[in-house]
Amino acid sequence: MASLYISPHPDDFRSLMALVAAEFCPSRPCTLIEDPPASLAMCSRPGLVLGSGGGEVLSGAGAVAWYLASQGKRTGSNAKQASQVWQWLSFADNELTPVSCAVVFPLLGVMGLQQSSHAEMMRVLNVLDKTLEPKTFLVGDSLTLADIAVATAALLPFKYALEPSNRKALTNVTRWFLTCVNQPQFVKVLGQISLCEKMVPVTPKPSKPKTEAQLKKDAKNREKLEKFQKKKEMEEKKNALPDSYSPQYVEAAWYSWWEKQGYFKPEYGRKSISEPNSRGVFMMCIPPPNVTGSLHLGHALTNAIQDSLTRWHRMRGETTLWNPGCDHAGIATQVVVEKKLMRERGMSRHDLGRDQFIQEVWKWKNEKGDRIYHQLKKLGSSLDWDRACFTMDPKLSYAVQEAFIRLQEDGVIYRSKRLVNWSCTLNSAISDIEVDKKELTGRTLLPVPGYKDKVEFGVLVSFSYKIEGSDEEVIVATTRIETMLGDSAVAVHPADPRYQHLKGKMVLHPFCDRKMPIVFDEFVDVNFGTGAVKITPAHDHNDYEVGNRHNLAFINVLDENGLLINVPAPFLVQYTPTTPSPGTVHSNYSFTWYILIVSVFLLPSRSKDIVEPLLKPQWYVDCADMGKQAADSVREGRLKIIPDHHHKTWFNWLDNIRDWCISRQLWWGHRIPAYFVTVNDPSVKPGEDMDGHYWVSGRTEEEARDKAAKRFNVSTDKITLRQDEDVLDTWFSSGIFPFSIFGWPNEDLSVFYPGSLLETGHDILFFWVARMVMMGLKLTGKLPFKEVYLHAVVRDAHGRKMSKSLGNVIDPLDVITGISLEGLYAQLQDSNLDPVEVEKAKQGQKSDYPTGIPECGTDALRFALCAYTSQGRDINMDVNRILGYRHFCNKLWNAVKFAMRTLGDNFVPSEKLCGEESVSDRWILSRLCSAVGQCNAGFQAYDFPAITTAIYNFWLYELCDVYLVRVCLPVSDSGSQSQAVVCRQTLFTCLETGLRLLAPIMPFVGEELYQRLPRTLCQYNMPCGLCYVDCNLCEDVDRQMEFAMTVVRTIRSLRADYNLTKTRADCYLQCIDSETMSLVEQYSLQIQTLSLSQTIQPVPATGAVPEGCAVAIASDRCTIHLMLKGLIDLEKEVAKLTVKKGELEKQMDKLREKMDKSDYKEKVPVKVQELDAEKSQTELEKAKEAIDNFKRMV
Repeated sequence: MASLYISPHPDDFRSLMALVAAEFCPSRPCTLIEDPPASLAMCSRPGLVLGSGGGEVLSGAGAVAWYLASQGKRTGSNAKQASQVWQWLSFADNELTPVSCAVVFPLLGVMGLQQSSHAEMMRVLNVLDKTLEPKTFLVGDSLTLADIAVATAALLPFKYALEPSNRKALTNVTRWFLTCVNQPQFVKVLGQISLCEKMVPVTPKPSKPKTEAQLKKDAKNREKLEKFQKKKEMEEKKNALPDSYSPQYVEAAWYSWWEKQGYFKPEYGRKSISEPNSRGVFMMCIPPPNVTGSLHLGHALTNAIQDSLTRWHRMRGETTLWNPGCDHAGIATQVVVEKKLMRERGMSRHDLGRDQFIQEVWKWKNEKGDRIYHQLKKLGSSLDWDRACFTMDPKLSYAVQEAFIRLQEDGVIYRSKRLVNWSCTLNSAISDIEVDKKELTGRTLLPVPGYKDKVEFGVLVSFSYKIEGSDEEVIVATTRIETMLGDSAVAVHPADPRYQHLKGKMVLHPFCDRKMPIVFDEFVDVNFGTGAVKITPAHDHNDYEVGNRHNLAFINVLDENGLLINVPAPFLVQYTPTTPSPGTVHSNYSFTWYILIVSVFLLPSRSKDIVEPLLKPQWYVDCADMGKQAADSVREGRLKIIPDHHHKTWFNWLDNIRDWCISRQLWWGHRIPAYFVTVNDPSVKPGEDMDGHYWVSGRTEEEARDKAAKRFNVSTDKITLRQDEDVLDTWFSSGIFPFSIFGWPNEDLSVFYPGSLLETGHDILFFWVARMVMMGLKLTGKLPFKEVYLHAVVRDAHGRKMSKSLGNVIDPLDVITGISLEGLYAQLQDSNLDPVEVEKAKQGQKSDYPTGIPECGTDALRFALCAYTSQGRDINMDVNRILGYRHFCNKLWNAVKFAMRTLGDNFVPSEKLCGEESVSDRWILSRLCSAVGQCNAGFQAYDFPAITTAIYNFWLYELCDVYLVRVCLPVSDSGSQSQAVVCRQTLFTCLETGLRLLAPIMPFVGEELYQRLPRTLCQYNMPCGLCYVDCNLCEDVDRQMEFAMTVVRTIRSLRADYNLTKTRADCYLQCIDSETMSLVEQYSLQIQTLSLSQTIQPVPATGAVPEGCAVAIASDRCTIHLMLKGLIDLEKEVAKLTVKKGELEKQMDKLREKMDKSDYKEKVPVKVQELDAEKSQTELEKAKEAIDNFKRMV
């Protein structure tokens, strides 16, 4: 165990920096205050002795803190961030520390330092303040050593020299400093920090050095007080709500608090997760992102939806688990580490060897692999991180091994030599569905990995084969002329009259002394080329099928690197250039051949090189029966896929499913637990690699040897085994993810398996969803989940697919924190785009984000993504709409602030509503109940736009626009005491439940505002959760209030027409029947308040209405008469309207001239024509009507 020697002084910020860094270590060092032994030759404290019994010594705050922070992965997620951390360490040491000490030490009675001015210290802190303006932390998205170093250097100023006025001037630094020192690791070391109130000399109390036991006791006491302190902080925060909404402020600390309280764990509030829960169980596993991945909008959409669903189920009291995990991403990770090795050490994986290379991959994974976890936390994802799984973890690796062995023993996995998609760059087989098809219409130059210049593709070449025993020739056309060396037949269509006479004939290969049959097969297109095609069964998928049907020879002429092999002697022409020519392939015999690739060819999604179909012995999964079961599970309704228009795709793929090649020629991944058997006995003939009979699987080599001995009926000492070098396809381990994460096959799955839901993008329906269903049914006998919800693809605001070269890729973190246009440009420069694409992307960014992307915050991004998620449609993401929801957050913030003032400091909420609510109170409670119902129904149906619309409408248009300002406030100011109490209780109910409704989608601002509502002490530890309000949906009240609101809107429209912005007018409502009269009388106060009328006077149908009123129809039962006489200058208004009428008539004349032109109807769209005609005409009619009304009043 390491030993950390520190200074006993409580204000030694260098030792404090090391102590805080140590809190992040997986294995904390032993902390010692006594002087280190002289034998250690420690230069200064803090100092760190690595290992027990004396070992390597690190001394100095920077070295010690860096080592400790790196153990806790707090030194940056990449080389760039690590450099930035060093930069801030330098800032703390060279800029901040000297001025802080020079200002504060004299206050502490420490002399001998050159004093520095307070202004100089403020100058340095202002630099820091400006840097922190757009950031939560100094480097990246989480706390790093940069924050630890600068925050501990700033401790002295904040404790002794920065008065409240100074802190107010340093808003960003103060916000950041408080965020840091309130982190649990800081609190354990520093306790609660008392900020300076007035800068005065301080006489520090002498203190004796504490022993390690005393330090442990202090830490334990601090831990006991933390819960109480958090409650106290919450109480204090209620009186300190900032003036305006700030995403950074709101999102800075809640996530760590949620984690600390254990809210994300299914055990929360329960004695045992196996204990039955009458409310039910909700379990969902995350689609495991690649360990190499970083956050993109697809992840943001997935997690916004999944987290909203998880929080909603958790709020309903269900035992809820959202299980995180990460995929080892075989190809992607191996490529990343190989590039890193070559870049940093100039070595390939072959130089290292398999074992050492695997160690390098693990090292990279441990350093960089949890980056995406931190990003998911930034999105507010409420995953149970203690259950996080990595597909290469021992538990999951064992499950993968077990799955392979069971399936191989059942005959579902088998060995076969078939044509596979071979990536020459990766030197591995690639799945059919991991290959992109590219169609070319003619000659095209394309980039190919390994070639400096572009290579020619899509050229159709014709050549002839001579008929044996005749001068006749058959001309064939191909776009892959180099594969003619592997031809074994010529094929024509059976119905093609041109070749009927060639049945039974042979053609002669010009170079290979090979006779080849002419075969008749219906796959041939008679209209392509000459109608005769060359057949190369070993290098083309269609030709492979033809070869099998006609028992043709399979001749391989390409090796694993895409180079020609088995070349006939006449082709050996010396060619030794210094660099390869474009499109040139070299064999070991150094000759030239020009590649002309097929017009429809395949590219691996990852490497973008050219796929070569090659014959390889591989492991396959027989998918026929499993595919049928998976398809039937949907047909029979046992598995529900939402939206159901994906059923057609599901059935089409599974009903025509091909066997799955699961071998990958990689080093990183789950090595296949299969062994090739060599029997050292003359009675047993040697086997071939492709013969599955000579392969056995085993959990250990001993088990495999026993199996082999039993199979061949020999003793184990005669068995020699060679384990397959290949690894399994990454999707194999992902296919068992829903049950391997729970310890299958060794642990009980009954609590959380099968899961409730799988939510993911429709683009991995085949890659992952179908395979999980197949593997789950086969290995566990159960579906892995009951429902599948597939969300749409995210596109840009113009509906285009997001592409780096278009400059329209949006990083969610840029939306959350904001980024300048220059910052976007800088990201392009760091990408792998070529200069031409960079310039094109810059133009796209400048067009879409001329001033950059504004800070929107996590809540606004989540709300926008959910609002966009209409089932079955792609999402056209417009940043301006996200900004609109950031403004909605600000509206919520101001509404709650306003409401809190209305409630008053002494308001104590009741447990239940009193039953004496007014009509307006019952109406808003009814609207609240309706919103709750819509949200619940929306979550159950995965109708996220319905949820966001219900929340938005309730808060904005019903609570804020109507009840809060127009009803509650006037009652509170002028109503009776009892009425005001009822109104406040109703308002509180709306606030509390409205914030609970908001919490699943906008968790940060929902929690921030909810925690500030008044409630009893026992409620402080309750999570912000959705509950059912104690109110009912009142359809009669809703209908009546809707009538009243229609009247209000009509009056407001009339007021706007006559420019009555501040003046209140009498309003006469003429009703056609007594029922309407009674309704108007009942709601007259609400109508008067909301319409800003002087009085509301109901008038029967036969009653007289005073002259001088403007008239409008509210409904078929009520007509509005707004008294204008005496409120406006009628003659002046008539004159103004007459001028306006004249202008409109001129516009109408011009429009008629424009419409009379011969080309008007051809050039102008129909909708524009209709708008042209309607707009001026409508305004003209309104002006004439108003003039007539005014003249009648005169």
